[in-house]
Amino acid sequence: MKFTAQDVYNKLMNDDQILTSSGQIVFKFGDIGIIVKQKDVVGNIMQEWVKEWLAQNRITYEISQNTQMPPDFYLDPSDKTVDLLEVKAFDNNRGPGFDIADFRMFAAEAIDKPYMLDADYLIFGYVMNNGVVRIKNLFLKKVWEITCSSADWPMKLQVKQNVVHKIRPSTWYSSKVTFKPFTCLEHFVSALEQTVYQNADTRHMAGKWQNRFLKSYQDHYGKPQLPSDIGSTLILGATSDKKTA
Repeated sequence: MKFTAQDVYNKLMNDDQILTSSGQIVFKFGDIGIIVKQKDVVGNIMQEWVKEWLAQNRITYEISQNTQMPPDFYLDPSDKTVDLLEVKAFDNNRGPGFDIADFRMFAAEAIDKPYMLDADYLIFGYVMNNGVVRIKNLFLKKVWEITCSSADWPMKLQVKQNVVHKIRPSTWYSSKVTFKPFTCLEHFVSALEQTVYQNADTRHMAGKWQNRFLKSYQDHYGKPQLPSDIGSTLILGATSDKKTA
């Protein structure tokens, strides 16, 4: 049975009423079984749970072999350019602590696979109390709806010792943050291009990055759908009026 990401979200919310459910993570080794109370394992477990949920509901899917880049699942294995689903989870009481992707790999892959920017992110905001896990919020978002700029970079990043590592999420569901999510794909791509230039490890790509991306985008979609000068797009302080899916 073929489902889109929106179908998956709707079934979880409406049919399964996932916000009213609860569960536990059990680990058994030898004769000893325990209920896991460490929160840092929940994210990976939720991805495994989604895989089993898809299987039990007889929903068509294929797992991506590239674990470093989105998506986690192809919901249309016959056409791996559409219906891309990435699964994320975070402690709802602390805010999103997951990574979007490795920045360098993401910037390089977007050139040849512009459709990856249209992947859907199914995001579980969970709470865990004494080993009992509940889903407090469930979101369905595009990458530009969960990323933002920052004080030092056009895009919020994990930076260690002046080396850029990961693209980091915004707190997209809060109205109290300084940097709001990007309002559209164009703003996200503009931030991506500007970060490619600002980052010393990727600056060698900057001269041709925009033209290569736009050509790839036009070749795939059959017509230009982004501005020819995405680098001039205003991104800093971008606001969003998007609501939770």
